[in-house]
Amino acid sequence: MLKPLLIEIGVEELPAIPLLKELSNIEKSWLNILEEYNLKTDFNFYYTPRRLTLWHREFPTKQEDKTEEIWGAPKAIAEKNPKAVEGFAKKCGILPNEVEYKTKGDQEFLYFKKEVKGKEAKELLPEMIEKWLKILNFGKIMKWGSCREEFIRPAMIEDEAIIFNKYCVTSSNFTYGHRFFKDKIFIDFVGKYFCELDKKGVILYQDERRKKIISDIEKIEKDNSVKVEIDKDLLEEIVAITEYPTPLLGKFDEEFLVLPPEVIITSMKENQRYFPVFKNNKLTNAFVVVSNAYTKDFSKIINGNERVLRARLKDALFFYENDLKNGLSIEGLKDIVYMDNLGSLYDKVKREEKIGEILAEKFNVAKEKVNKAINLAKADLLTEMVYEFTELQGIMGYYYAKAQGIDEEIAVAIKEQYSDSASNKISALLNIARNLDTLAGLFSIGKIPKGNKDPFGLRRAANYIIKISLENSIPLDFKEILEKIKPFYKNLDTDKLLEFIYERFYKFYNVNPSVIRAVLATDESNILEIDKKIKLMNEIVKSSDFKDLSVTFKRVGNIVKDFDLNTIKVNEKLFEKEEEKKLWDEFKKVKNYTDLEKKLDFLISLKPLIDNFFDNVMVNVEDEKTRHNRKSMIASIYKEFLDIADIKEITI
Repeated sequence: MLKPLLIEIGVEELPAIPLLKELSNIEKSWLNILEEYNLKTDFNFYYTPRRLTLWHREFPTKQEDKTEEIWGAPKAIAEKNPKAVEGFAKKCGILPNEVEYKTKGDQEFLYFKKEVKGKEAKELLPEMIEKWLKILNFGKIMKWGSCREEFIRPAMIEDEAIIFNKYCVTSSNFTYGHRFFKDKIFIDFVGKYFCELDKKGVILYQDERRKKIISDIEKIEKDNSVKVEIDKDLLEEIVAITEYPTPLLGKFDEEFLVLPPEVIITSMKENQRYFPVFKNNKLTNAFVVVSNAYTKDFSKIINGNERVLRARLKDALFFYENDLKNGLSIEGLKDIVYMDNLGSLYDKVKREEKIGEILAEKFNVAKEKVNKAINLAKADLLTEMVYEFTELQGIMGYYYAKAQGIDEEIAVAIKEQYSDSASNKISALLNIARNLDTLAGLFSIGKIPKGNKDPFGLRRAANYIIKISLENSIPLDFKEILEKIKPFYKNLDTDKLLEFIYERFYKFYNVNPSVIRAVLATDESNILEIDKKIKLMNEIVKSSDFKDLSVTFKRVGNIVKDFDLNTIKVNEKLFEKEEEKKLWDEFKKVKNYTDLEKKLDFLISLKPLIDNFFDNVMVNVEDEKTRHNRKSMIASIYKEFLDIADIKEITI
């Protein structure tokens, strides 16, 4: 029989962030429990800050009866060992003389079949709910007396309340509406639960609360000719902390608009959960707060939030003005430890300056600008504003640099230093220098990522270097730059660091991984050349005839895999067969191709001649000179291919 089942877990203002992080696990874990107890059915999960609700329209009131088969030891063993029979009988809850044997495969085994009656759902639900609650992880667990804070409210099948005691609370058939309503809501059938909550100021369905917030904000936009910036994460947080959300438009004094917009927006979002408001594409002196109050008069709520924001912005303005007076300086970085054995943040800046100088000189970028950008990049860490809002580091450096009359390119570079993109070459080199120092420094002291653990974000640092170099067409040569910066660090294993950086290439291309491996197996370390070769080889590998091509060129690679390419020496006078001469005469034209793509096309066009050579010419002949000459010719072809990729590494 199927009946509706409602379970409500009452909570005390469950924090939004822990709830949202656990959201995917909440439904999954309950589904797993339903399956475990053979009571699987569809359900909906709803949440507000004061309740977690599981709603099953059709819930099995009882487990299905089932037949359980129990197999024991083989008969041959059981007959010689009476204790095996006794143990099996005990396990099955029967007498030894009731044991049976049954054939499975080509043997007989101890066997017992029993009918297992399904249990009533109401007997199982207390255990199931407790198990579910213990699985959920909302971060820090608080206790009240000897019990956890979480507690259970109604569990009801149709019109029958299931009474049990968990977490020092006895379940019952009542719940509560919005905090505005103090009285208990008694539920005598499950349908009443939804109707009464709606009457008592609770929008139970999170999707409906989300729609209401967005709809009300759209009305504010229309009525006031403004645009509200809706941060999706903030929206979800507000949905999770409200039961009856009402967006309200508040104001703040225009004098605070002298602050950088990021400061105002950050203060609104992080401290107050407000949405910023724009007019004519500019931040205006307004905000949207979402109230959870159930009232008709919101004036006091708006006034209260305006007072709070004014105090916040007044502090921010004080910090900002102080920072402008003090200007940007890096002297204080000497007192901030960066990492044991790597000195202070000031020392890190100085290493980055040296790397920046190498990069600027190599790529013909204004050395003075690069140096200035790197020198001031971390200066805003010492400002009052960044101390208050750490997420504004770099951004505040931009505004303070501009206020000091520093070049726009430099200021922008300071702003972009923590991002994975760069809008100018100064910014690109600053970012590369910063991340190269981070990688080299931490590798030099053994802080190398292991498995999934990467506490210092070194994989991200390598990703940034690759992405920014490619996007800005910077021909960074990894081997060259690592050798040049190696003297700045003790015990830096450049080979290990190079391998780590190369591993990141596999995340950048949607190609057969063996294509990347084949390109990296060559001696190429210039990032733009690596990029070009991966793309060229990928097009070849994707072609319909590559399988046939790979057979030929892998044979080329395998024949000379133990051949020293430095000993290549082809003597045309030693050619004995026409197939040798034709292949060699055609291959010599490779010198005419300097363009990588055309060269690759030419090498591939040699396939018929190479196949003809292999069909008619024995390479490993007894005569040493002839054998070496033929291997030298094949090795010459392989070596030219190796300029692009090691084709024998490619698998399809």
